[in-house]
Amino acid sequence: MITPPKVFKSLADETRARATLLIASLGELCVCELMCALDDSQPKISRHLAQLRSSGLLLDRRQGQWVYYRLNPELPTWVHELLQVTLQANAQWLANNTLRLQNMDGRPVRDTACC
Repeated sequence: MITPPKVFKSLADETRARATLLIASLGELCVCELMCALDDSQPKISRHLAQLRSSGLLLDRRQGQWVYYRLNPELPTWVHELLQVTLQANAQWLANNTLRLQNMDGRPVRDTACC
């Protein structure tokens, strides 16, 4: 069960907060995209994503060599609303991350036929 302490504890770290908000904004991102957007190493990004997945905030799926992360669709409405309000109020805080992602060379192509 997702509780407020679990959500806020999961988002208390800046890397996890930025990753979660980017995923909430764009729907789905892979580790390499988050590495580029957050300008951080693969081990650090993967460790934070594992924490977000174990807390129930994110789900992952594998497509070839890529692992994609998305918000858990079974999150309570209040969590989705919290993330949307936070996104709307903090676009400038994520601006550099979003720009790095937009300028990323070699972004993986998602399989549109996949679930």
